[in-house]
Amino acid sequence: MTNVELYVDPVCPFAWVTSRWLQAADRGSGLRQMSLAVLNEGRDVDPAHRTKIDWSRRLGRVFAAATADGGPDAFRELYEAFGGLVHDAAQELADTALKESLSASNLNPALVETLDDPGWDDAVRATHRRSQDALGGSGGSPIIVVDGKGFFGPVLTRIPNRDDGAELLNAVLSAASTPGFAVLQRPYQGPPSTTREENNG
Repeated sequence: MTNVELYVDPVCPFAWVTSRWLQAADRGSGLRQMSLAVLNEGRDVDPAHRTKIDWSRRLGRVFAAATADGGPDAFRELYEAFGGLVHDAAQELADTALKESLSASNLNPALVETLDDPGWDDAVRATHRRSQDALGGSGGSPIIVVDGKGFFGPVLTRIPNRDDGAELLNAVLSAASTPGFAVLQRPYQGPPSTTREENNG
């Protein structure tokens, strides 16, 4: 079977939508961490995005600590719980949402203390570097890696229905296996909707 990995920053709503698409296609187990905070270091970020970048840094520490403690399964479970609260239920991005997510994931509640522990920053940088190495350049969230070939995206503004999602997966796998394929992009706006489209008919 084709190996598919998805690198995400937990604060990114577009990455959440992409992850829901892959989960529905039974390809949701290969979740990995990247960091928009690390990606944007040294760059001027407009005030509207500064808060999310700051949260990217803080959450990145917690997710890195959870992964170190429980492996990739812990990362995935915490991501599922956190994304369900913040991206699906539109709960405020705050310590409370993280605490609820840790509880729902049966992870050590003391992990919340790593939010402001810079001792985890090197671990976050290492996971982010793996995402950029997989991409072969500099790129944001999400990054999909198909059999070792990385691409930025796919960026989805809505979770496709089952049939459309299956067709999209086949198209992505086909594009990734085509020698010389590099990029396909059009303008988009956000935030995306996390409502799943219904099947027609």
